Amino acid sequence: MSLHSTQRDFAANARLPGISALAAVIGAVATLAAFVLLSLIHLFTNLFFFGSFSFADRSPADNTLGLWVIVVPVIGGLIVGLMARFGSEKIRGHGIPEAIEAILFGKSRMSPKVAVLKPLSSGIVIGSGGPFGAEGPIIMTGGALGSLIAQCVKVTAAERKTLLVAGAAAGMTAVFGTPVAAVLLAVELLLFEWRPRSFLPVALACAVAGFARVAFFGQGPLFPLVTAPPGALSLVSCVIAGLLSGALASGLSAALYKTEDLFGKLPIHWMWWPAIGGLVIGIGGFIEPRALGVGYDVIGDLLHQHVTLQIAVAILAVKAVIWVVALGSGTSGGVLAPLLMLGAGLGTLLAPVLPGGEPALWPLVCMAATLGATLGAPLTAIVFAVGLTHDVNALLPLLAATLVAHGFTTVVMKRSIMTEKIARRGYHIYREYGVDPLERHHVDEVMTRGVQTIDAGLTVRDALATFFGEAQTHRAYPVVRDGAVIGMVDRATLALASDSTVADALRGVAPVVALPGETCRLVATRLAVHGLERLPVVADNATRRLIGIVSRSDLVKPSLTHFDEEHKRERFRRIGPGSPAVFARRKRASRT
Repeated sequence: MSLHSTQRDFAANARLPGISALAAVIGAVATLAAFVLLSLIHLFTNLFFFGSFSFADRSPADNTLGLWVIVVPVIGGLIVGLMARFGSEKIRGHGIPEAIEAILFGKSRMSPKVAVLKPLSSGIVIGSGGPFGAEGPIIMTGGALGSLIAQCVKVTAAERKTLLVAGAAAGMTAVFGTPVAAVLLAVELLLFEWRPRSFLPVALACAVAGFARVAFFGQGPLFPLVTAPPGALSLVSCVIAGLLSGALASGLSAALYKTEDLFGKLPIHWMWWPAIGGLVIGIGGFIEPRALGVGYDVIGDLLHQHVTLQIAVAILAVKAVIWVVALGSGTSGGVLAPLLMLGAGLGTLLAPVLPGGEPALWPLVCMAATLGATLGAPLTAIVFAVGLTHDVNALLPLLAATLVAHGFTTVVMKRSIMTEKIARRGYHIYREYGVDPLERHHVDEVMTRGVQTIDAGLTVRDALATFFGEAQTHRAYPVVRDGAVIGMVDRATLALASDSTVADALRGVAPVVALPGETCRLVATRLAVHGLERLPVVADNATRRLIGIVSRSDLVKPSLTHFDEEHKRERFRRIGPGSPAVFARRKRASRT
């Protein structure tokens, strides 16, 4: 069998079907959790603002409490502060950074407390007027459920991460009905890899959630919208909208963490901070009631141009202030819905002046651009906007504006709103990733083929004198018996052995070898696990016929090639009157 016939585009994984089956179950469970969360929000909204025990979907903006509306968010913040203090501090925040932290630094282990307290606390906060969406809490809740199910079976940390992300993405799918965007969110924010072993189970969980949500939430997009195909002049408008959306995203992120710093300087325990944030929410809700709660109805009105310019300005200003203060206070709530509303509000302000497209286009475009720039997930935002509206005509403007906004924030911001919180806890996350050079190259490309060996029947004394004397050329040598490798020896190994053969010195030690078709990354990991510096390369595990040796220094070679590709600037052709191609043509012409 040739070497190339054994190499694959993707790593083989016999456990993929089992993990995918678990992910499908998690997708269904996360959908049920999303229904419970939204029901809790509806219940607490009715309890806090209308004094009724009901699960009807009502907007807090319709309340008749008058000045008492200021008190309601304070009560909700106080309750959640107590829940975080005496229940679990993990329920604080908007959910996605906490999920990322658990994935990267907690081996994807989450507690049962989070699975119970996160939706309950979010229902109380949002139901009492908190200017948040349900997506952050359901991402945290779905992730916690996926992690808990994974903890009940025997899986690796990598597989547990996959199941955690499957629950998180499925929860987002259930809330918004955007399975493709949820998969992209997993890829851009949560998985930190692009492999079938993780991508396929997550995608399957989202597909299951997408079908299952019909039983709870019905069919159709959340904000149905149809706009006319954009004109050529729309490109200029997309650039303007993208730059302003990027500026809005940067400003919101900076304001959020500045507010968080101010709360950190207060001479009181953080348990009381959500109540202070609730006071600001209440005042903002008294000024502009439509800024309270999730606000899906307000987003729909902004997208369909059912809001006057003056009201849009008021909603944009009040929502921005109360959202920043509330989230900075450490309460429980999501970021996607507020960002959708703020972006749509910006687009409503720009719609009368941006040329090249109908006015209804720009709230949608700015909504996606603001979301993508704030999260650092442009592809998610683009597909998310299309999934929410089913407006395919807007795809090109969404692409242009969102990428401009993402480029703006990439230049002016060190970290996104998601990673800044984690960085403040002492962890840095590098979000760029590509194919590892060690994954792209195989052992047979870097190994040394001419190998000096020690015969297994040689005595230890003779081996020390011959190979480890003054003329020693290598630190270790493969030991072979009848052409088959039985191990590697160095001076320290032989020095501890009795006066016997080299084979006796290796008795009871299983040989660690490399195969020519294995990736350099796999072999580098094997060296690290066994604490070795080099491995013999054998033709196959059956014969163990020696064909080379690979060392840690050999594994540097792919990185050097990668460095040249990234940093070495080259020019192979020169365009102009003095270029070699021009001289060659002139020389041929002069001969004829």
